[in-house]
Amino acid sequence: MKQTIDDLIARESLPESYRETVQVTLMPLVDAILSRLEQEKRTLLVGIHGAQGTGKSTLTLFLREILGKHRDCPTASFSLDDIYLTRAERRRLAREVHPLFMTRGVPGTHDIELGQRVIRQLMQAGPEDLTPVPAFDKSVDDRLPENQWPVFRGRPRVILVEGWCMGARPEHESRLVTPVNRLESEEDPEGIWRHYVNRCLAGSYHRFFDTFDSLIMLRAPSMDSVLEWRTLQEHKLAQSTGGAPKECGEQKGAPRLRIMSDAEVARFIMHYERVTRACLEEMPARADVVIDVAEDHSLGLPRFRSH
Repeated sequence: MKQTIDDLIARESLPESYRETVQVTLMPLVDAILSRLEQEKRTLLVGIHGAQGTGKSTLTLFLREILGKHRDCPTASFSLDDIYLTRAERRRLAREVHPLFMTRGVPGTHDIELGQRVIRQLMQAGPEDLTPVPAFDKSVDDRLPENQWPVFRGRPRVILVEGWCMGARPEHESRLVTPVNRLESEEDPEGIWRHYVNRCLAGSYHRFFDTFDSLIMLRAPSMDSVLEWRTLQEHKLAQSTGGAPKECGEQKGAPRLRIMSDAEVARFIMHYERVTRACLEEMPARADVVIDVAEDHSLGLPRFRSH
């Protein structure tokens, strides 16, 4: 297993300290999943929640590789990001419901039916069946054509699905009256956008999330940390690419890869703020596992909820 960990740390450009994270944080999760499998004797569906920058994609990758390669436990995974509506579908939603839906991310901008269909196919697959797993290309803000999706062979024993709003619940209608930030007060003054998001959480998203056997929460220290992490991520992207267009031009209907300014990142995060704050407030009490994420992105010990 050491070689797998070495390869993943190098591939993800992680600090050497992540080796200890694997041992003290991830391996207890691996053991808990395997223990649950012994009881259930069926494919296990595990949701992984975490605000932007908490490291949920990295954690999912390590769990999948360790389970699949070293615990004889074939594991499939995808992100809620991979089942975003296509750019054309979001453009229609923005036109028919509210302009803010052009920005991907919030509940209402995912193809939940697609996610359910992929999970069903994986759970019903035979030993040699091939299941295409959706993939989204953020550089062009659109879902990849199906012939470019990665393929999973056979039936997994575990399916991991990660996402920033994974497991989120709707708020009480009374809480939607007061805007939580400038985006809501200035661009959604009548509350049309946030009420639609809330209805989605109460409907198709609730039914989807309710099918999961377990929910792991990576808990960010605060909303301020989420903004700081996302801003830093954009700075690193600028350094790695040598800069990118500041203006959002389009070619053949797709946006060019570009770097957001700090002000643009702050506005972008405002789209996620309401649901993120609600999750930070209420999810820790019901998640099956809570892992605190420190300001420096390091992960704490997993805390398992007793059933």
